[in-house]
Amino acid sequence: MKEALLYSRLEASSVRCRLCAHNCLIREGDFGFCRVRQNIDGVLYTNNYAKLVAANADPVEKKPLYHFLPGSLAFSIAGAGCNFRCGFCQNWEISQLGHSLPGGENFTAGQVVALARENGCESIAYTYTEPTVYFEFALETARLAREAGLHNIFVSNGYMSEEAVKLLKPCLDAANIDLKFFRDDSYRRICSGHLRPVLDSILRLKEAGVWVEITTLIIPRENDSPQELAGIANFIAGLSRD
Repeated sequence: MKEALLYSRLEASSVRCRLCAHNCLIREGDFGFCRVRQNIDGVLYTNNYAKLVAANADPVEKKPLYHFLPGSLAFSIAGAGCNFRCGFCQNWEISQLGHSLPGGENFTAGQVVALARENGCESIAYTYTEPTVYFEFALETARLAREAGLHNIFVSNGYMSEEAVKLLKPCLDAANIDLKFFRDDSYRRICSGHLRPVLDSILRLKEAGVWVEITTLIIPRENDSPQELAGIANFIAGLSRD
């Protein structure tokens, strides 16, 4: 376990997590919505620090990124947990864990960077689960990767705070953000989140100079109406026609 970044201490040993858009108020002994950040005696800890549940060399197109380092390999890592509850998650075994210490193999940031280089990768991708919830290790690894001449990629649901984006800005090169729906009620009902913070993160990452690509998984009768698809397309075109 490691003391978390981006939180405020409050009265009665409570804390306010400022990592993602849930902005959780966490009382002593409790976990945040992500189920991997816990308040112990008024200090917020991340209990998935440096524990990886996946580590593989993948084609960058599998992230999917189609216009960033095409044809290259990305060393892909994941820590357990997520700050969404998507009912259609294909990686639910590692993203939807209960209130317990996550499994996984212990790694150091240096080991991840070394493995990326040994496997001929040009980048490290923080993916499979939501990288925001293993933010401390992702950030540490990304900074070391940048020093080693590797690029950094976030594959994210976009539910991160403005402060998190600011910390990532100096070392994040590219991001693929899931824009799952274009209706807030769908985000609330299916993901236990909201639309606006996702749109805000996309805008902030673009303004920070990060190469941004967007993925929408089309779900019949959930987000496939002409009106919703047009809304998504108009938002993307308004951000950048490129």
